[in-house]
Amino acid sequence: MGNSSYKKRADWVVITLYALLVVFGWLSIYAANFSPEHPVFFDTSKEYFKQLVWIILSLVFIGLILLTDSKFFVEFAYVFFGLTIFLLLAVLLMGTVVNGAKSWFEVGPIRFQPAELSKVATNLALARVMSRFGFNFSFKNKVDFFKATGIVFLPLALILLQNDTGSALVYFTFILVFYRQGLSPYVLVFGLVAGIVVTLTLMADNSTIIALTLAATVVVLLLQGVRKELYVAGAIGLGFFLLAFGVIKGLGINLKVEYILTIGVALFTIALFIYSLSKRIPKIVPTYLFIMWSAILLTFSADYFFEKVLSPYQLTRINVLFGLEEDPLGAGYNVKQSMIAIGSGGAMGKGFLQGTQTKLNFVPEQSTDFIFCTVGEEWGFLGSMIVITLFVALILRLLYLAEQQHSVFSRVYGYGVACIFFFHFAINMGMTIGLAPVIGIPLPFFSYGGSSLWGFTMLLFVFVKLDINRNELIR
Repeated sequence: MGNSSYKKRADWVVITLYALLVVFGWLSIYAANFSPEHPVFFDTSKEYFKQLVWIILSLVFIGLILLTDSKFFVEFAYVFFGLTIFLLLAVLLMGTVVNGAKSWFEVGPIRFQPAELSKVATNLALARVMSRFGFNFSFKNKVDFFKATGIVFLPLALILLQNDTGSALVYFTFILVFYRQGLSPYVLVFGLVAGIVVTLTLMADNSTIIALTLAATVVVLLLQGVRKELYVAGAIGLGFFLLAFGVIKGLGINLKVEYILTIGVALFTIALFIYSLSKRIPKIVPTYLFIMWSAILLTFSADYFFEKVLSPYQLTRINVLFGLEEDPLGAGYNVKQSMIAIGSGGAMGKGFLQGTQTKLNFVPEQSTDFIFCTVGEEWGFLGSMIVITLFVALILRLLYLAEQQHSVFSRVYGYGVACIFFFHFAINMGMTIGLAPVIGIPLPFFSYGGSSLWGFTMLLFVFVKLDINRNELIR
């Protein structure tokens, strides 16, 4: 393909948005590190200088990607995936701990985080398996289902073992890719219910959640016209429950209220099942019972996750977010200072390099997780809206281009890119203004770090390359 053909077929909207975000991001890192007492630009110890070097190197990566045949990414998708899995395993054994997460390789002054590269490789492998001829997009085929979900959950699990919860959560966004390719919308509903249940476990005790879950299920079934069956099953279940409760008390066994309620719900379910053997009940009943029991089991699982899996500082950050705990000088300090910095910028900002919160280092991690507060302080509401508009435009453009692809591989990959960018953008913005827990999610092209910049650059420009050849049926 000639050079002129490249220029015509490359999507210059995406490329322009990328360039604007990278430049704006570098200026923010420069502002966060600039010191009037030390104005030397060519200082290799400064983050802005290192970031500039990584930006230049990323241009080299872009050139190599655009010169590579699109079929290369298809043929070697599994190889890339296997390599990143090896790196994720290796970092568990030989990695360096940074901010509580053992997810970095460190060689002298250079650090590399394989989790950033694994997003690209996972997206490629997922696109490869889902573009295979005969792949069942409805996921009724269990083999296809477990292949696709296994590709996502393997790196997710390894990253969780590194104690890098934020990077692991990114992989849940692939469920939107599954949905686009035919996954039942009930799965999304189930995910929404799961999110509500997990949130409630932070605010209420388990017995309250179980009682609410049972009540909600009964109300929904009544609205569906399942009345007589519920009355009979409820009476049978209540009789079983009173009998079991009497036996438990007679034996002198002390059970928590949540366990007693769970036994009651189990007996109600058994009674409804027994009644269904002699009477035909609507097919929708098993679905709602499944959702009810999933919510109950998730309640106990969430408790275990919060108490045993999350680090104390992570749990504190979540509690602070929901107002369950006050820690203005600890877990809540970063967010509070970030909100002060953004609010102080007003409508038009204080001006480039004029941010007092920035210069006096009031906000920790200001060049990485909280880089957006620099934008808010120095460029104000106007500058913040420009940055948000650029990100939204990029994500919408990616979704549009994904729908234009003739190849399933390219479409799946494009949707994966859009979902990953959306998650990072939404969560990082939410972190800086107190709407999301602080989980260490970088803002694409803004947060300081070579691994992050290169990972997002490769993720994006592999799709740009695939889009150049959108009329080809890449498989």
